Amino acid sequence: MAHAEAQPVTSVIHDIGYQRYQGPRLGRGYAVRSLYQHSMRAVFGIGRGAKAKIFPWLIIGIALAFALIAIAVRTLTDQQLVSYDGYANAMSYPVMMFLAIVAPELVSRDLRDKVLPLYFSRPLSRSDYALTKQASLVTAVLLLLGVPQLLMYVGAVFSRDNDYLSGAWTELKDLWPGLVSAGIYALVLSGLSLLVASLTSRRAFGTAGIVAVFLLTTPIVGILIAIGGPTLQKLAFLANPMTMVQGVQDWLFGPPPNDGSNIGDFGPLYGLSVAALIAVSVALLLVRYRKVSS
Repeated sequence: MAHAEAQPVTSVIHDIGYQRYQGPRLGRGYAVRSLYQHSMRAVFGIGRGAKAKIFPWLIIGIALAFALIAIAVRTLTDQQLVSYDGYANAMSYPVMMFLAIVAPELVSRDLRDKVLPLYFSRPLSRSDYALTKQASLVTAVLLLLGVPQLLMYVGAVFSRDNDYLSGAWTELKDLWPGLVSAGIYALVLSGLSLLVASLTSRRAFGTAGIVAVFLLTTPIVGILIAIGGPTLQKLAFLANPMTMVQGVQDWLFGPPPNDGSNIGDFGPLYGLSVAALIAVSVALLLVRYRKVSS
C-alpha cells in the first residue's frame, strides 16, 4: 500500500492587535483617592440600592432635625436648646449606631468577598488601604456632627434682629469648640469602630462588637462613680470612650451647665488618654492588615 505523501507544515502569524499600554500611569495617589471616594459613597449608600441608604440617612435626618429644632427654639425663645460643643455629646449614641452599621460595610464586605488581592495588586499598600478607610469614616462622622452645627450657626446669626456681623463673630467663638469636639469624637469613635469591624468578615458580628464596646463599658462608669471615692469618681469617665471624650471637652472648654461630670484636675490625663486611644486604635488597625490574608 502506498503511503500518502507528507504535506509540508506551514506557520502563520496572526496580528490580533495587542499593544503595549502607552497611557498615563496614575500611580499610588490616584489609587488612594479612588478608594477614598468609593468608601465615602459606600458609607452613605450612594450608588447602591435603597436598602443600603435607609439607616445612614435616617441617622443624618435625626441629626439635622435636632439642629432644626435647636434653631427654632433659639429663634422663638432666644434660649439655646443645646450648645455647639454639647451637640456632639447629645448625638453620641446616634453616631455610635451610625458607625455600627457603616464600619462593617467598609471593611467586612472586602474580607468576606476576598477582594483584598485586587486592591493590593495595584500600587496600594496594606497601610494605604487601612488609613484610607479610616480617613473616610472619620470624614463621614465629622460631616454628621459638623454640618448640623454649621446649620445652627447660620440660624443663630440670622435670628438676630440686627448687627449680623457682630453676631456672626460672637457665634463663631462659640462654634469652634463644637467643631473641635466633633473632630475628637470622629477620631475616637471611628478608630475603635473600624478596628472592631476589621476583626470579622461577618457584618452582623462587626455591628454587635461595635455596640458592645460602647454600651458594655457605659455601666462601668456608673458603678465606679457609685462605689468609688472622690478620686475614682473623677477618673471613672475614662472607662468609656464617649465619656472619655466628654472629659476632654470639659477640660478644654469647661463643663456645660448642669453637667454631672466632674473630672477635677485630671483634664491633662483625659487628654493623654484620648490621644493614646486614637494612636493605639490606628496602630492595631495597621497591624491587623499586615496580618490579614490576601
